[in-house]
Amino acid sequence: MKKRWQTAVILLALAFSFSCHTGHPGQTHQQAKQDVTAKNILGKPDYLAISFGGYRGNSRDIQPTVEQLKEDLKILAAMHVKVLRTYNTKLAEAANLLKAIRELKQEKPNFEMYVMLGAWIDCKNAWTNHPNHEDEDAEANAAEIQRAVEMANQYPDIVKIIAVGNEAMVKWAASYFVQPRVILKYVNQLQALKKTGKLPKDLWITSSDNFASWGGGGAEYHVEDLTQLIKAVDYVSMHTYPMHDTHYNPAFWGNVKGEETRSDTAKIAAAMTRARDYAISQYQSVAKYLKGLGIEKPIHIGETGWASASNEHYGANGSKATDEYKEGLYYKMMREWTNREGIACFYFEVFDEIWKDAANPGGSENHFGLFTIDGKAKYAIWDLVDKGVFKGLSRGGNPIVKTYGGDEKALLKEVLLPPMNQKTPMAH
Repeated sequence: MKKRWQTAVILLALAFSFSCHTGHPGQTHQQAKQDVTAKNILGKPDYLAISFGGYRGNSRDIQPTVEQLKEDLKILAAMHVKVLRTYNTKLAEAANLLKAIRELKQEKPNFEMYVMLGAWIDCKNAWTNHPNHEDEDAEANAAEIQRAVEMANQYPDIVKIIAVGNEAMVKWAASYFVQPRVILKYVNQLQALKKTGKLPKDLWITSSDNFASWGGGGAEYHVEDLTQLIKAVDYVSMHTYPMHDTHYNPAFWGNVKGEETRSDTAKIAAAMTRARDYAISQYQSVAKYLKGLGIEKPIHIGETGWASASNEHYGANGSKATDEYKEGLYYKMMREWTNREGIACFYFEVFDEIWKDAANPGGSENHFGLFTIDGKAKYAIWDLVDKGVFKGLSRGGNPIVKTYGGDEKALLKEVLLPPMNQKTPMAH
């Protein structure tokens, strides 16, 4: 009996020592992960964020399976990505992704991955010839929100953010945009559920939209409903796409007087630095607007990215912006800036998704990934291949290897120089 008593004392002492060491007496590893909140992971370099779509075909009619998503999640974990952004709840991908994460956590308790769950919001008659931007598709929108609530409650250890709408307020989204009051209604609904204990109290609620929609653009967005929305969200999730503006607002793009004698790579680096600064200026414009309202809220980047190919506005016959080399520079510059400033950056995106412009395989929307659809690592992450972080991993049976066979000279042969721009570069 004495030996049993001594053994029990030793075991209790060890248990107490372990619980004190973790800072949460009696808390399991899974409980500790459930206590992780958006507030304490967004903007932390150890919790890199990324936009994720697991579709592998030229149509979303074919949803990614749980096993396919687990394959992708292992690749992301190797990159130290720990926060993913999804876009809607209606399709099976979101539910399958949450299931895949849970299964990986059960298989390996140290596996860590969190989700910003997107609820898609449409106006009435969206995607028709007569969208009604003064009204909403109330039935479909309410169903999106309800599914998001159910998923957040089913997976509280994984879902840390709900985003109401994706570019749902920006006026160039002509097929489906709504007025800010619609987003505000659903944000208020979700915040009320938190207060009554029907959603986790630490779940963050936001909307993910273009910088202009958050007040960083024209005065047409500066309405009272937007002010109330900014007050209602837990943080602002803003988008910035300098690549698109190389065509739509190219004053910042290209090379300027005095750079003619630089090497080709130096010219490209100078142009891409200005593109990065353009993104920073859009972030600052939103921060300035919030400050002018007297509102203090965290601001994070819900989307930014750079396509590696385009046969339209951004390619050889347009602004000459798209290729793997420029994409790689932009990715590294944005990661460096946001990590330094404590800003979360849901970089767009992990894998190419060819369903986005299925009718035009060369369209830029199909080429925003850091990986090709068959799992080749583009120039932006060649260094990770060199470090061996993807050893033993594959996508669709294809091992992770470099594009261009890792031949940088071959890649550079296809890189087009930015145009000469005689205008004075933007001041910051």
